[in-house]
Amino acid sequence: MRKKLKILLLLLLAVLLYEIVGACIPFIHTKKVKKTYSEKLNTESFGQRSAGSDWAQIAETNEEALDVRLAMFEEAKESIVISTFDIRPGKSTSDIFASLLAAADRGVRVQVIVDGLYGMLHMDGQGIFQAAGSHPNLEIRYYNKPNLLKPWTINGRMHDKYVLIDNKLLLMGGRNMFDYFIGNYPQKNKGYDREVLLYHQEEEGETSSENVILEVREYFQKIWNQECTRPVFEGKSREDRKTAEELEKLSLRYEKLSGTRGTGTDIDWTKELVPVKKATFVANPTNIGPKEPWVWYTMQQLMLEADSRVVIQTPYAVFSQDMYEGMEQLAKTVGNADMLINSTAVGDNFMASSDYTHNKGKVLETGVRVHEYFGEHSCHGKSILIDGDLSVVGSYNFDMRSTYVDTETMLVICGEEFNSLLEEKMDKLQAESLEVTGPDTYAEKDGVSQKELSPGKARLFWITSKLIQLVRYLA
Repeated sequence: MRKKLKILLLLLLAVLLYEIVGACIPFIHTKKVKKTYSEKLNTESFGQRSAGSDWAQIAETNEEALDVRLAMFEEAKESIVISTFDIRPGKSTSDIFASLLAAADRGVRVQVIVDGLYGMLHMDGQGIFQAAGSHPNLEIRYYNKPNLLKPWTINGRMHDKYVLIDNKLLLMGGRNMFDYFIGNYPQKNKGYDREVLLYHQEEEGETSSENVILEVREYFQKIWNQECTRPVFEGKSREDRKTAEELEKLSLRYEKLSGTRGTGTDIDWTKELVPVKKATFVANPTNIGPKEPWVWYTMQQLMLEADSRVVIQTPYAVFSQDMYEGMEQLAKTVGNADMLINSTAVGDNFMASSDYTHNKGKVLETGVRVHEYFGEHSCHGKSILIDGDLSVVGSYNFDMRSTYVDTETMLVICGEEFNSLLEEKMDKLQAESLEVTGPDTYAEKDGVSQKELSPGKARLFWITSKLIQLVRYLA
């Protein structure tokens, strides 16, 4: 009996070791950008005027994020594309899917793609998604659903977040689609984020190189058709009792939304938006394995071209050696370089906060001025200001996971008015932040006080900050 138990334990240990090694080892070596990408990159092109006309605005608050989505869905005449890392059931999700089903009813093709790991955790078995997937005009797919027989599929997530409406509206940023980030429904905790809304008036015969929305659509189609992307929530009859009940609830919810928010189409999108010179799309490779750091490399080259200032907002700072060197080069080249991140007291990413606890001194040694946010909620936005005319908003965190492991999408906007809008939003967050002057010290600021970790959490971070170094390339 003891011998059988010993064999069983050894088998379990072998399986566990296989899963851990298979999930981690493929990503331990960080890639560099190949010449085929670096030689193709032309930083001057980011400031060249594009064909057609573009306008842009920022969706900053959670309420704005829900409102703009619902307005965009009403505007759709041919297609709606949604790509997101994480969708969870909730009131804002019910609003969104009620509106998506209404669009599908009027003949709009709706495509929703979600990361497979988070889809499996938060969408599988949920009636709202089963009901939505039963509509012939609405399809949901997962990117890379993990297979425990192939543990290397556990990492390499799809971190993209954007919405496409026909060929004229694009919403891109770092916001996941559930109540923590979207809507103004009562929540114990909320996360602040940011998105850019782009409206494009196309010219006849435009190509994807001239219309960034067409370029994002091509990128989406590439991921949508990849072998690792599979349809889910198919085959459920709309006559099934539970599905029919869920569809009826969503129909009634849409009627209520129509009464409170209105459902008018043909909105004058230029009214609340500012004109921009050009919008450029930047993304990582779409394979599920280790990636060349296309987004990091592009952001680094654009920042190094700055004449007077660079301001980075990122929730987390987990740097590889190449990233440390890149940030040090930025501080020496530009001089006026600042980075705004969450303090560990308000951050909501345990792994990233643990790594920052251990490597805070190395981050400061790069010479970039670091400001820690001590506001009411965690700040999840990812943005860059470069001089007075170039702005970046998207899904990319300045960490090793976003750099080498996940798919990521960023939008680079050239335009002074939009730059001023983004600066205003970032300044409000910086007003609730303290400049870091040492590993444990901050510059004083009126009205802002340092939030302390509880003794228990401080001890936990001290332990995990050491342990996380073994797998920090996944943080």
